[in-house]
Amino acid sequence: MTTSTFSRLSLPAIVAALLLLFAVPAQAAKDAVYKSWGSDVAVNGYDVVAYFTEGKPVEGSEDFTVEYNGALWQFASAENREAFAADPAHYAPQYGGYCAWAVSQGYTARTDPAAWSIVDDKLYLNYSPSVQQQWSQDIPGNIAAGDANWPEALEK
Repeated sequence: MTTSTFSRLSLPAIVAALLLLFAVPAQAAKDAVYKSWGSDVAVNGYDVVAYFTEGKPVEGSEDFTVEYNGALWQFASAENREAFAADPAHYAPQYGGYCAWAVSQGYTARTDPAAWSIVDDKLYLNYSPSVQQQWSQDIPGNIAAGDANWPEALEK
């Protein structure tokens, strides 16, 4: 019977190896665009152009994609993909698709595709419909605070 390499390691060596494997810097800056954990797809794979053209969240497709700002954006149609590619700054959500309420408070949070608004021809996403209600109570103030906090909120 042979001894495995694993059984020859000491317990402190195993613990040290595991700590290195799972170590994450406490203050690692977040990506400039909100992406689901372990994915390069922006804003949960939803078509950001559809918010403007259809007035509702529409899931994008892997068949229609554009790389922009370090993320892969998905669209429901070639037409929406082309519209985004022609003017991504217009269609991309504010604050990289992170929750507008959270950014107004100085930090970031994930978003729910169903919690959205277009204000002054800009798309804002929120964590949830209830958070969106809070954000909606002072939209101009929250936008001003979010603009002042962005992009430093990525560091928190």
